[in-house]
Amino acid sequence: MKNRKTINKGIIKEYLLIILGSLLTALSFNFFFISNQIAPGGLSGLASVFHFVFGFPVGVTTLILNIPLFLAGIRQLGGVFGIRTLLATILLSVFIDLIKVPALTDDSLLASIYGGIMMGLGLGIIFRMNATTGGTDLLAKLIHQHFSSISVGLVLFMVDLSVVVLAGVFLGPSQGLYAVVALALSSKVVDLVQEGLNTAKAVFIISDHSEKISQWILKELDRGATLLSGKGAYTGKEKDVILCAVNRTQIAELKGVIHEIDPAAFILVADVREVTGEGFSG
Repeated sequence: MKNRKTINKGIIKEYLLIILGSLLTALSFNFFFISNQIAPGGLSGLASVFHFVFGFPVGVTTLILNIPLFLAGIRQLGGVFGIRTLLATILLSVFIDLIKVPALTDDSLLASIYGGIMMGLGLGIIFRMNATTGGTDLLAKLIHQHFSSISVGLVLFMVDLSVVVLAGVFLGPSQGLYAVVALALSSKVVDLVQEGLNTAKAVFIISDHSEKISQWILKELDRGATLLSGKGAYTGKEKDVILCAVNRTQIAELKGVIHEIDPAAFILVADVREVTGEGFSG
């Protein structure tokens, strides 16, 4: 009974976050994009172009554009993901048209920056709750299903590029550039919300003193480490390769200690998008 209550609370929280994400995304349009004639990619951006040129309401147009995609991709959606995506799409369309708020700035550059950040935050929250706002994500999956040689990422890029070009043609080249700024910022913020701010580094260390270095990592740096078996291609000599994940603030200290223990050590440092599991807590 207790587990069921916990699960129900978790589900309620997730749906509340979907509502919040849809609200933030809608407010990015109402506070910044629509009043400054910025169309930041996707079907909502395309609906914005229709609004600027023909006067169609953005929310209703977004919903209409999504309907054939939902019907065509109902199998692709399915289950919980489909329900959440449908909810987010409807909420976004309703919020855009029903929430009337004054523009916060008439500076298009500031609008593209603030709007891009707010939209990225809203979409990032929605994506984290295993949902999307329909539109280009679903379109990309449908095209990829029928033309497997075309990647999902390429379709997303081409659709967003098409919207930006349309904005440039109908609204002027400067508005097209502002759309690019908004789109780039929103994409970056979506990644930050999805992956968090705790960027990490993966470190590979090849040394004749791997045992001493790994013990220092475990005891002094308080990080986990794994010893991998390696063999030099030139020397044919077998060596242990240390693999560990550290945060950005620890990388300088780690390299300094490694060079103190073994000046000849070979160190490879790589960016890591996400680290989970025992031995790493950010």
